[in-house]
Amino acid sequence: MIGRNKPLLALFAGMAVTAQAQVLERELGDFELKLGSTPSRSMAQGLVQQEQAGTFYGGLDLTHPSGWYLGNWSPSAGVLSPNQMELNSYLGYKRPSDDTLGYEFGLIRYTFPRLQEQDRHELYAGISLENSRLGTAWSLASERTDGTLLLDLDLLHPLNLDMSVKYANHALDRPVYLSDGASVQRFNDWSLNLSRPWASLRVGVTYSGSDLRGTGCSAYSGQNARCDDSLTLKLEHPLF
Repeated sequence: MIGRNKPLLALFAGMAVTAQAQVLERELGDFELKLGSTPSRSMAQGLVQQEQAGTFYGGLDLTHPSGWYLGNWSPSAGVLSPNQMELNSYLGYKRPSDDTLGYEFGLIRYTFPRLQEQDRHELYAGISLENSRLGTAWSLASERTDGTLLLDLDLLHPLNLDMSVKYANHALDRPVYLSDGASVQRFNDWSLNLSRPWASLRVGVTYSGSDLRGTGCSAYSGQNARCDDSLTLKLEHPLF
């Protein structure tokens, strides 16, 4: 936490510009098909996000009225850098949304054709009550397992504020030895996100951190961009 062993507090400010989502929707019998250059689904009630990472990306999503769905999202087609090619295939079930309790569960397969040692599976599940959600995911990869919890609260009244908290545990099959002779085989990290609309912008702040400090950060491989405590400010403005 802040104040412990002189952790690093980094402050970033930036402007993110987002384009209007490009999604094509079609009916195929009882199924709804979505093709697009932006992720059409956020699995596990926001826990598992299909991120845009490469220059060329896209995917499809096929949903049945019963709640079952399957799809594929490629955040990087590997056109400019073949080693970055990634294919994420998923299968799941989501109870049709209403004003009461909803739920979702499923499985994602992350595939890296040129880097097969990074292939992994992830199980996810989530429940929702109105606009608030609780989700969990468990990932099994080569030489490690990762478990994550997410709490997403929609605090519309009276603050008009969105808040999400994410906490994760990471366990390595083999310890990572540090320069001071210590080792790391298990660690935790977390993040807190707050955002709200302001005029034509959306203002957000994120605090993230982990329980690794000092030389231990050389073994960090968690969900955050930084091992140490950090604070990030973000302003978003849509183009359309």
